[in-house]
Amino acid sequence: MDARRDSESAPMKNRTTVERTSDRDVLVTRTFDAPARIVFEAWTRPELIAQWWTPKSMDMVMQSCEMDVRTGGSYRFVFSHPASAEAMAFFGRYIEVTPPSRLVWTNDEAGDAGPVTTVTFEERRGKTLLVLHERYPSKAALDAAGTGAAEAMHETFAQLDELLATLGAGADRR
Repeated sequence: MDARRDSESAPMKNRTTVERTSDRDVLVTRTFDAPARIVFEAWTRPELIAQWWTPKSMDMVMQSCEMDVRTGGSYRFVFSHPASAEAMAFFGRYIEVTPPSRLVWTNDEAGDAGPVTTVTFEERRGKTLLVLHERYPSKAALDAAGTGAAEAMHETFAQLDELLATLGAGADRR
């Protein structure tokens, strides 16, 4: 099992942790300085998720972002990278959508090896504890996938922090 890993970037108020908690499970946690409804909105509106989802350091560009965020709805993100002639698509369906506290979706691009991702948003005194749990169908599927995507969340969550600061400021002016 991988040991718990804390954010290695410059010191921040809120730390992202990534932990492989079993042969099939990866857990990512982070507190955001915004109410749950705003954090949830950043995860469920295509024009917002497109601003933070892709780690800038990876030189990936989100080409399209389609989201029908409702139980039974679907999503499809298409990315390009300078080193790849082919675009990469990530897609699946929403199993559960409970605003502003819970999202559950499949990761169908991996076929039978894809995990189910659950994200919870728990508001505490105006801040949101976000817990992302990925459950793979087998140890072999998680071993093959590695924790690279979860590890990239250190950067994507920092980008989300930047977006939330602008969304929070906009909400304060309303």
